[in-house]
Amino acid sequence: MGILDFFSTDVAIDLGTANTLIYIKGKGIVLNEPSIVAFDRNTKKIIELGNKAKEMQGREHREIRVTRPIRDGVISDFEIAEGMIRAFIKKVTPNTFSSKRIVIAVPSGVTEVEKRAVRDAAEHAGAKEVHLIAEPMAAAIGIGIDVEAPVGNMVIDIGGGTTEIAVIALAGIVNEESVRIAGDEMNNAIMQFFKKNHNLLIGERTAESIKCEVGSAVPLKEEITIQVKGRDLVGGIPKTAEVSSVEIRDALNENVALIIESIKQTLERTPPELSADILDRGVMLTGGGALLKGLDERIRMETNLPVHVADDPLTAVVRGAGKCIENLNKYSKVFIRKRTY
Repeated sequence: MGILDFFSTDVAIDLGTANTLIYIKGKGIVLNEPSIVAFDRNTKKIIELGNKAKEMQGREHREIRVTRPIRDGVISDFEIAEGMIRAFIKKVTPNTFSSKRIVIAVPSGVTEVEKRAVRDAAEHAGAKEVHLIAEPMAAAIGIGIDVEAPVGNMVIDIGGGTTEIAVIALAGIVNEESVRIAGDEMNNAIMQFFKKNHNLLIGERTAESIKCEVGSAVPLKEEITIQVKGRDLVGGIPKTAEVSSVEIRDALNENVALIIESIKQTLERTPPELSADILDRGVMLTGGGALLKGLDERIRMETNLPVHVADDPLTAVVRGAGKCIENLNKYSKVFIRKRTY
């Protein structure tokens, strides 16, 4: 290893709405933290990010703002997103960062303007060469699918901001659907349910933990009852409500049904030869949303297809982007090409 190699780091990033994951060439996954930033409202200086910023969420005072610069899988606040990328990279590569190459996973449905924003943010954070890869393609590579084979594979990546559904063959995406219904919308549905049915205001973090603890897509063998704390919307004082997993499932049902409808639409547009492959091989679920209890079973019931949840679905995308950064020549075909005018 030459001195120049030591001072340059090739990096793969899954820039997610909920979490940012970073993979360093030769080292593997070195960071998995929430895509949350706390900054000073007056100076825009970043105070904390990741796990520490998440702890501040909902508890900040007027001088501090806690925000998520990635919404629905794309950059909503360019300046803060760029600062977040730079700070996360600096955190995992102190004193040595001058990246030659970065691979970033983005939703398959991003516009040209959104792609440009991601490229610019990475370049401003110090990258010399930026490659973008669609999240479902990265997820497929991450879970060990041979994406170059003349065989159809269906991957559904359910993240925080988007659900990405793609049929992949011959190193390309044959058919795709990117819907902005995923983990965040489910959290929102739980928050709305408490407002409407219990006059209780709860925060995003509480909704997220309720979803993980008792959320489901099908009836559970043993339904669970939990106590939820929040603020009474009528009296304005703290109060506790008791809810069952049945109620939470009902609250999530509309979003789950919309995701399944998008899967069916994608299947309807899939060429027959590839449909036969999917029937044989089944559907792969990746992303944090794949961990919703019974979601694989619900999709199986409604599509009559075999459904498999990937091992460690949360890291599938960054593992795939990492394989690309380890072997750029091999995977050059799978990157999103720059539009030439």
